[in-house]
Amino acid sequence: MASKLPTVAIIGQANVGKSSLFNRLVRSQQAIVAREAGTTRDNVLGKVEYNYHSFWLVDTAGLKDPNDEFEASIQEQITEAADAADVILVVVDSSQYVSDQDRFIAKKALRSKKPVLLLANKADLKNSLPIEEFKRLGIKEIIRTSAEHNFGISEVLDNVTKLIPAKNEGESDDILRISLIGRPNVGKSFLFNTLAGKQQAIVANIAGTTRDVNRVSIRYADRDIQLLDTAGMRKPGKQEVGIEKFSVLRTLQAIEESDICFLLMDVNELNTQLDQRIAGIINESGKGMAIVITKWDSVEGKDAFTRDEIAPTIVRTFDFTPWAPLIFTSSVTGQNVTKLFDLALDIEARRKQPTKTRVLNDLLQKSIQRHPPAGLKNTHPKLRYIVQTDTAPPWFVVYGSNLRFLHWSYKRYLERQIRETYNYTGTPIKFSFRDEKQIKANREKEQKEAEKLARSTETE
Repeated sequence: MASKLPTVAIIGQANVGKSSLFNRLVRSQQAIVAREAGTTRDNVLGKVEYNYHSFWLVDTAGLKDPNDEFEASIQEQITEAADAADVILVVVDSSQYVSDQDRFIAKKALRSKKPVLLLANKADLKNSLPIEEFKRLGIKEIIRTSAEHNFGISEVLDNVTKLIPAKNEGESDDILRISLIGRPNVGKSFLFNTLAGKQQAIVANIAGTTRDVNRVSIRYADRDIQLLDTAGMRKPGKQEVGIEKFSVLRTLQAIEESDICFLLMDVNELNTQLDQRIAGIINESGKGMAIVITKWDSVEGKDAFTRDEIAPTIVRTFDFTPWAPLIFTSSVTGQNVTKLFDLALDIEARRKQPTKTRVLNDLLQKSIQRHPPAGLKNTHPKLRYIVQTDTAPPWFVVYGSNLRFLHWSYKRYLERQIRETYNYTGTPIKFSFRDEKQIKANREKEQKEAEKLARSTETE
């Protein structure tokens, strides 16, 4: 089951250290961040993985318009944060007495009925106030932090992960989730309505707000499908504060929740950098993808020749996702609209197709014979065997030695060999490389530490 990543929002008045805390949380040693480069103007969004949990972290400092009055700006910030977030972190400066602004923010956060943690930041300062001073804000859980000295960060992450579900928690519902992704005005809503209207058996229509993700449940070819229509993603510099930034967050959440993403592009405005960036995010997320060219009816004198002229240009622009199929559609004439469902079902089948370990290892050995991996003197990478460990996306693990010297181009070469053997049209495939010497060294180290701990316990 594809599940929506929880969202944690950091709110508070200016100069309390929200951005510094954000940077600490996403860069802490145990937290691995996947920065979605270019999707938000002030790096206000990070994806954090910590102790078998994943969540989006949103720094609302980047949402504040410096020209706004405090009340109007902060009210919109908090309302949007409370609306989109599963957990709210309210930050105060622990060297300052509680202000009316702090009270206002805490009150709004608590009214949201979402779990709220209070972070008393700058706790390393000499004039830092006792924790009792902040209990009057009415937030039960108070954590003293120092973004500058990395103090209290793991405690914050521990508390957050107690409030959100672990990864892959929940029962599989066997629904195929397809999201329509792209810039504003490329025809997402029109296509969404056309796709929904094509089907007679609409199970449910869960309407959202204009800036939310709209969903419709459909039955097609004996398959339950949920279609997600997202707010458009604008170029970083063109994003408005507040609502616009949260629409970007919802688009990223929709990608995370989906099995397959249709990247929509207006035929009259092709190949922008933002489209490439969105394709990169879908690829990194391991989701199935097709590039859907919309408004084909608007092209003058369109014919096969026109399409054959346009297609190679698009393919060149998206050469980093050569596996993504390309389809031309028109919601006005209905051209190829129903084919999108067939394409999605085909991509899903490709993502889940079984492989045989024997076939994979024959392929690996033949690939090595044809093109041995290059390395340094006496440190040539040795690739011994390969296994598939997961599907949707297909995931392959290669075992061997000196694998840290394996060039990225060789990994690309191996991917091409696998794609020639198995048809993975419409899906990225992922690789992990495990160095047997390193695995052995780690195992021996763990064993020594366990023995040392056992001896120390015996002497006590």
